[in-house]
Amino acid sequence: MNNSAGNTVRLLWAGLRALLVLTIVCGVIYPLAVTGVAQGIFPGNANGSEITANGKVVGSELIGQRYDLPLKKGEETAAPDLKWFQPRPSNGLGTNSVNTQYKLILSGATNRSGDNKDLIDWVTAAKAAVVKDNSVPGHPVSPSDVPADAVTSSGSGLDPAISPQYAQIQVRRVAERNHLGVDQVEKLVEQHTDGRILGFVGEPRVNVLQLNIALKELVNGG
Repeated sequence: MNNSAGNTVRLLWAGLRALLVLTIVCGVIYPLAVTGVAQGIFPGNANGSEITANGKVVGSELIGQRYDLPLKKGEETAAPDLKWFQPRPSNGLGTNSVNTQYKLILSGATNRSGDNKDLIDWVTAAKAAVVKDNSVPGHPVSPSDVPADAVTSSGSGLDPAISPQYAQIQVRRVAERNHLGVDQVEKLVEQHTDGRILGFVGEPRVNVLQLNIALKELVNGG
């Protein structure tokens, strides 16, 4: 009995020592080391890839935003503010009905198959809206020129970027609404178009938030 009790105590003490060591190594030293390396080498990424304008954080380059008019009485969905470049649709987003204190936005896809009637109706309506909103006198937008990212949401619903084709479709409308020259707005799009990563990964893209910040500076004479 004494030997058994002694062995049990030794095993418990060994387990406790292991727990303390692993807690310090994995719970303190490792997180601090990783945080230190991240802050030292990739501070922007480590802090959420924040985008600032006029000294204030206005968003993250990794998360999309909407640019809508104030919600009017009786409206369920706010209308887009067409003086700004518009992002991809975000049909997969919703509000968190559980944690109502913060009303968190939920990320997710629409989860509809290609032949789903709801999805077909969404895409059809979205394409018609893109054509209507971006057609200006003398320059109608052809439905065949509307790219897929203008009418479908990404897998997360939070995609911060659009294709250069979708940005280009919006150029004349943005120029007209802001009393700018088309060439000025086209130059902004060109300056904010990123190519494929390493020259072959992904597709060319335009970060909508960064583009709209540059647009605001141009409108304000910055």
